[in-house]
Amino acid sequence: MRADGQRRGVRLSSGVATAAGLVAGYALDAALGDPRRFHPVAGFGRAAGALERRLYHPGHGAGAAFTAIAVGTPVLAAAAATAATRRRPLARAALVAAGTWTVLGGRTLRTEAKVMAKALKRGDVPAARARLNHLCGRDPSTLDEPELARATVESVAENTSDAVVAPLFWGAVAGLPGLVGYRAANTLDAMVGHRSRRYARFGTPAARLDDLLNLVPSRLTGLLAVAAAPVVHGERAETWRVWRRDRNDHPSPNAGQCESAFAGALRVRLGGRNIYFGRSETRPFLGDGPRPTARHITRAARLSATVGLAALAISALIAATPRPTPVRLFRRGAR
Repeated sequence: MRADGQRRGVRLSSGVATAAGLVAGYALDAALGDPRRFHPVAGFGRAAGALERRLYHPGHGAGAAFTAIAVGTPVLAAAAATAATRRRPLARAALVAAGTWTVLGGRTLRTEAKVMAKALKRGDVPAARARLNHLCGRDPSTLDEPELARATVESVAENTSDAVVAPLFWGAVAGLPGLVGYRAANTLDAMVGHRSRRYARFGTPAARLDDLLNLVPSRLTGLLAVAAAPVVHGERAETWRVWRRDRNDHPSPNAGQCESAFAGALRVRLGGRNIYFGRSETRPFLGDGPRPTARHITRAARLSATVGLAALAISALIAATPRPTPVRLFRRGAR
């Protein structure tokens, strides 16, 4: 009885430590933004690039091997660190805090949005065009003010899930391995998951893994945006209607969940023709309002911040809630 109680105490301390680490890491990101030097995600990107050059072959098999090694290696390292801090909750909290700070991008996302809003408010379209590549991969050379604003709002909506909600969710569910595993998969998707002649088959495993990992977080982002709509002078009922109607119209299984909810909350119309370097895509319209302007970018950043805080509260609660281990479940079944 005593040993079992001690084990329960260790598990509870680990869960609370993980929750505390998520909160501390979020606070660090909010206060400091991304690490300015020696960013671990940038280092991972360089290592993944070197691995890709060694393993590349235009087929699914090579892409699957690349994805498994590139994602599996940091996950195994994080799992080892988690095991090493099993009985050291303060060390566990510090590790999770550092990992959370590393993988989150909420402050940077909001900062870039505000820079774009300021440039458009003063009518400096060239400056806004030069800054757009900090948010997305579209070709800005021919975009006017409304299209620059639309690209920014869509990027804020999608990246609220990718850079804030999803890392917090997977950190709550799987601790440090969840944090680094999600960020590794998301980084690979940005590197090789896009449609191009080189990555048409090789990048598919990375893209599918990223889609899978974002299924729940993207929908959570949409629901939280519905709940937070009044923060940006939107109506929950109208946001819910737009989200339910338009969320599955987007070609991505996840981006439409976020963009449609933001469109409803901000009362704007997103979607249309997106021009990338060397290709273009025409996407369905999301929402019923006018095209976005600079003021909608500012509101989108505010909505993103509110959604992030709500996701943090939910994630901390999930992490701190004790969960039965397989051994305990087996014992209960035996009884």
